[in-house]
This record gives sequence, structure tokens and C-alpha cells, in this order.
Amino acid sequence: MGGRMLKAWMLGCSLAMLAAGTAMAEGDAANGEKVFKRCQACHVVNAEQNRVGPYLKGVVGRPAGHIEGFKYSEAMAEKGKEGLVWDEANLDKYLADPKGFVPKNKMAFPGLKKPEERADVIAFLKQQGGS
Repeated sequence: MGGRMLKAWMLGCSLAMLAAGTAMAEGDAANGEKVFKRCQACHVVNAEQNRVGPYLKGVVGRPAGHIEGFKYSEAMAEKGKEGLVWDEANLDKYLADPKGFVPKNKMAFPGLKKPEERADVIAFLKQQGGS
């Protein structure tokens, strides 16, 4: 393969990998709904109703620690005061390791270790309102 051909081939492969990574990052909302079943014991996503955890309807784009009537941990309330917003990147970090992202928060769930599951849950949450 000549120099130009090799460069063109490498560029094509790079673009294909980038497209595949973007597709994975988008997430599958239908699968996210299935994964979210692990969260339903503590969270509601289709109504503004708090349980053990705050409701998650409209969570994407919402400031952390700001649901009226829910008693957040001091750590989560402080993160909200510092300006933490639940965008896709922050949700991904939090869902991967809740205690690592917000130490001393109340959530007992250990997190979702698989990036594709997190992307799917985030896609599902986006469908439930918010940005």
C-alpha cells in the first residue's frame, strides 16, 4: 500500500471508529428502560414523586440537589450549591461510581460499571423530560 493509500485507509478507519463511539455514547433508550428497573425501588421517572431517592423525571439538565420536598445528603446539597448540573457527562460519572463522584451522598447503589448501560440509562432519562 502506498503512502497516500495507507493514509486514506487510516483516516477511513479512524472515522469509522469515531462514528461507532458516537453511536455507543448516544445510548439505546429502550435498553435503558430495562436497565433502569434496577433503580425503580428508589426512583420514579414518570412522575414528580419522591421515594427513597428523588424523582428523576426531567433530571437531565437539572441542577443537583434541587427537588423540593426531598431531603438530600449534605454532600449532594453542597454539590448543587457549587453548580453541579446533571448533564450527560456528570450523569455518566455519577452512575459509574456514585460514592466516588459525590462522596458521602446517601445513594447506596454501587453504580453501573458498563459504559453502554450508563449511556442507555441516560438516553432513557432524556426521554422522560429535560434536555
